[in-house]
Amino acid sequence: MVQKAERVTAPQILGRNTGRPGRPVGNITRGTTNPNRMRRVDRWLTGPQAWRLRNAADPLVVDLGYGAAPATAVELYERLSAVRRNVQVFGIEIEPERVRAAIPLERPGLSFRVGGFELPVPGKPALVRAFNVLRQYEEADVAGIWRLVQDRLAPDGLFIDGTCDEIGRRVTWVALDAERPLSLSISVRFGSFLLPSDVAERLPKALIHRNVPGEPVHALMQAMDRAWLECAPLATFGNRQRWQGMCRSLRDTGWPVHDGPSRWRLGELTVDWDAVAPLAGGGAG
Repeated sequence: MVQKAERVTAPQILGRNTGRPGRPVGNITRGTTNPNRMRRVDRWLTGPQAWRLRNAADPLVVDLGYGAAPATAVELYERLSAVRRNVQVFGIEIEPERVRAAIPLERPGLSFRVGGFELPVPGKPALVRAFNVLRQYEEADVAGIWRLVQDRLAPDGLFIDGTCDEIGRRVTWVALDAERPLSLSISVRFGSFLLPSDVAERLPKALIHRNVPGEPVHALMQAMDRAWLECAPLATFGNRQRWQGMCRSLRDTGWPVHDGPSRWRLGELTVDWDAVAPLAGGGAG
């Protein structure tokens, strides 16, 4: 049964940031999932962010809210094992039946537990991935939920709050360390959109209601579309080249674009969070 998402209050944030057992913080969500749905964010975690897991004193990873089936948690374990063989992945779900169904898939390095945003795991995670979870909460609750998870991170730990379509063709995520949001990433499959701004319907909860004139994320969407159209001649060489041209144009016009062609060619774009953060009065920032 899917419940209306509860408000994450200040007492919960103050009292549930230690990983102690107790009532999970959060509510049961729809749990929609599909195999390979998280491949784009996982490719980022095993690429430019792999150093965090390699350097971690404790290679602890959480897949928070993996859904009605544990396929994406299993995939995360398999992909991260290539980065660090002794990785420990915990799939966390607030619905006990989903955890019971996943238990037969446990193996050394992969476990499943009942829990929520308090992260009931033994230690401080190097990585926490929560996809299509906060999308089902209130925008005003995002900052509190972020803080609750951030307070559980290890030094150099990373929290990924993201959203994607049903089969992972249009994906966005915010990356946060223990102190603040760091970046917004967009990753799309070529051929799945007419204009880059089509991905706006999959923006994370902190931004999806901010894609309106005057907000920074709307300016990014518009700048992407303009650069994409201006790079139309590159379509002769394929959409991969056109996307790279768009990214280069954004960087050249002052957008704080991360990485370079090796990531752009994958249909990926990452910018500083400060360039897209909601204006004062937003639900997160």
